[in-house]
Amino acid sequence: MDKLKKVLSGQDAEDRGGLSEVVEASSLSWGTRIKGFIACFVTGILCSLLGTLLLWVPRKGLVLFIVFYTFGNIASLGSTIFLMGPMKQLKRMFEPTRLIATIVMLLCLVLTLCSAFWWKNKGLALIFCILQSLAMTWYSLSFIPFARDAVKKCFTTCLA
Repeated sequence: MDKLKKVLSGQDAEDRGGLSEVVEASSLSWGTRIKGFIACFVTGILCSLLGTLLLWVPRKGLVLFIVFYTFGNIASLGSTIFLMGPMKQLKRMFEPTRLIATIVMLLCLVLTLCSAFWWKNKGLALIFCILQSLAMTWYSLSFIPFARDAVKKCFTTCLA
C-alpha cells in the first residue's frame, strides 16, 4: 500500500527540485487526497450523466448537454490532481506518450464549447463532444500498461 501511495503521489524515485519541494510542503494528507479524488471524480461522472439526461430537453438540451458533459470531463481529469499533485499531473499529461491525446482532448474541450456558444453550430458541437470522449478515453488508457496496444490489436483483428 505504501508503494502505491508513493507512486500515485509522485514520490517514486524521481529527482525532486526546489519547486517540487515547495509544492509538497503544503500538500494534503493521503486521506484528504483520496477524498478529494473521489469527490471530483464522482462530480465529473454525475455531471456527465446529468448532461446526457438534459440532452432530451427541448430547445436548450444540446447546449446543456455540452456544458455539463464538458464540465464533467474537466472534473474527472482534475480529480487526479489530488492523487499526484498539480505539477506531477502536468508533467505526466505532456509526456511524449500522452502528448497527442492531451492536445486533442484539450482542443476538443475548447472547440466543443466554442461551437455551442460562439458559432452556435449544434452538429459541430456534437462531433467535438464525441472526439472529446474518444481523446479522453485514449488519454486514460495511456496510464494502464499495455492497454493501448490491446485496443490497437483488438481493432486490427476486428477490421481484418
